[in-house]
Amino acid sequence: MNSQHSINIDTEIVNATINILLVDDHTLLRSGVKLLLQRNPQFKVVGEASNGLDGVRLTGELEPDVVLMDLNMPGVSGLEALQQILQQWPHTVVLMLTVSEDAADLGAALRAGARGYLLKNIEAEQLGQAIRRAAAGESVIADAMTAKLVSQFRAGQAAPEEYYDKLTPREREAMACLARGLSNKEIARELDVAESTVKIHVQNILKKLKLSSRVQIAVYAVERGLGK
Repeated sequence: MNSQHSINIDTEIVNATINILLVDDHTLLRSGVKLLLQRNPQFKVVGEASNGLDGVRLTGELEPDVVLMDLNMPGVSGLEALQQILQQWPHTVVLMLTVSEDAADLGAALRAGARGYLLKNIEAEQLGQAIRRAAAGESVIADAMTAKLVSQFRAGQAAPEEYYDKLTPREREAMACLARGLSNKEIARELDVAESTVKIHVQNILKKLKLSSRVQIAVYAVERGLGK
């Protein structure tokens, strides 16, 4: 089994109930995932959909905390459903759960706004951890896909040098912390600032580097040798 890697690991995960919508065209897989999740009282599967179109509809009706969605489905694909969901409900947390280890699929999902990209061979405990972290605002990506994400940046998708030059010294320090996998709370402690200030730094970094997620910031920072 591939282990689960998470950017922005926070040791204090809120124990509130997390409502989950499952979207996958394989009935047996949905049933298995539902059974595993419901063993934990923190998780509640509020709905299931067998295709992307129903996934979009149920997201609006049920307002789940997390949508756990397959990538490749007949008709409206997981990627198309992801885009439609975030267009209508931009704060929805969507995690892709797929068999695809294709770098292009990974990049497309992250660019479209997926909070994470997980592989279906993930262990049950790691899946639960990923869902909790995503619900808490973190980005999660399977270890097996991390190297492919780095390769995409090396292929020219990383922010140009002139973007990096626009960062303030404090924003660069925050970016180095992200490269080390620190949470907002840990970064605040490291830089001796308020956690709200860290959130502002992260948003500024995303805007200036024209990136879309903390995962991309962290990978870009590692590529620059930051966080060592």
